[in-house]
Amino acid sequence: MKKAARGLCCGLAVLSVFGFAACSEGEDGAIKLTVWVSEADQAFAQSVVEDFKKEHPDKKYQFVIDIQGENDVATRVLNDVENAADVYSCINDQLPKLINGDGLARIAGERLNRVQAANSEGAMESVTISVGGESGVYGMPYTDNSFFLYYNKSVLSEEDVQSFDGILSKCSSTKQFAFPMTDGWYTSSFYFGKDLGYSVSYDKDLAETSISCDFGNTTGEAVTQAMWSYVKDNRLKADVNDSKIVAGFNDGSIVAAVSGIWNKTTIEKYLGENFAAAKLPTYTLNKGTAEEEQVQLVSFAGYKLMGVNNYSRYKTDAMDFAEFYTNKENQIKHFKVRGFVPTDEEARMDEAVQADVCAKAITQQLQFSKTQINVPSTLWVPMEGLGRAMVTGAQGGGFDLKAQLRACVSAIEK
Repeated sequence: MKKAARGLCCGLAVLSVFGFAACSEGEDGAIKLTVWVSEADQAFAQSVVEDFKKEHPDKKYQFVIDIQGENDVATRVLNDVENAADVYSCINDQLPKLINGDGLARIAGERLNRVQAANSEGAMESVTISVGGESGVYGMPYTDNSFFLYYNKSVLSEEDVQSFDGILSKCSSTKQFAFPMTDGWYTSSFYFGKDLGYSVSYDKDLAETSISCDFGNTTGEAVTQAMWSYVKDNRLKADVNDSKIVAGFNDGSIVAAVSGIWNKTTIEKYLGENFAAAKLPTYTLNKGTAEEEQVQLVSFAGYKLMGVNNYSRYKTDAMDFAEFYTNKENQIKHFKVRGFVPTDEEARMDEAVQADVCAKAITQQLQFSKTQINVPSTLWVPMEGLGRAMVTGAQGGGFDLKAQLRACVSAIEK
């Protein structure tokens, strides 16, 4: 569920007994709509369906709710676009691929005006794509999809968690700080903090034609050195994923971790009254030199959205449902059920959202974020490889920083 080619609600993609039904007839002349959501959102989606039916008593609807991991939505839609779901949840950086495959309908007219008026500027930026030189909106956002810091406040203070070094000062080899150093979605934040990045050019069909990346310059080498120093520190758990993070908070072996909202419910259950969250910390660059400085980690800011299949037989009804699913009231309900921070500006002002520690952390982190659009498709694997090389090196294999960084950037560029 976290990102394209990965995912923030990584529910297993399975077909319902009804099969792919975007263009099939409903029973007794009903309008049949197939909706794809993550496994964790299945119950919520079903409740939205029931409310939607009550809101439209003049029409007869038949809904099929299928489980579909958001990380694989674009691949599955484009596998058979004419018979894929009518409405589906996905992450915004899958939009170019979906648009290129004609699997996503553009939003227009009064509906577009309503969606634009309701949602935050960043959310709307994430679903606005230029196709053939013409800018258009291709999805209805409903939550931010970024990452922040969870921590045990019986071990760490609000002051401690402002910096990487402050966190580590309260950690040990048996009570660690977990940061997924083998995942480029997270580790890019080190480079973004020093205004490093990439540039992607596209042709008229939104296919990548060229990619450049400046992670390998002198500043990038210094950033990589800082990362390598942290990976070598046994107080940092670098080779970590969601399941290890959750397990670590459960058994006490992890006292702080960088992750996203999808882990909130479980981590809060394990930490209880010691549950706390904050924006990402700063890290130390050029440590021990005259150029030493604290650099704020800058996260990806992705967004989840509901998209409508361009081939839906009932496109207007599918649009109506997608808009209903993502409206103010349902964004607040979604927050209460899953902890998802709304993109709807009025929903964000809801008392429960304003009081939530994770919502506050995300709001603070969004001030230090990079909207997840125009991301190179080649970014993830090389960045994972660079992190893996550090982890292996920390275990005694050595790490040739310049050579590994050069290989990583070469693999990203096109």
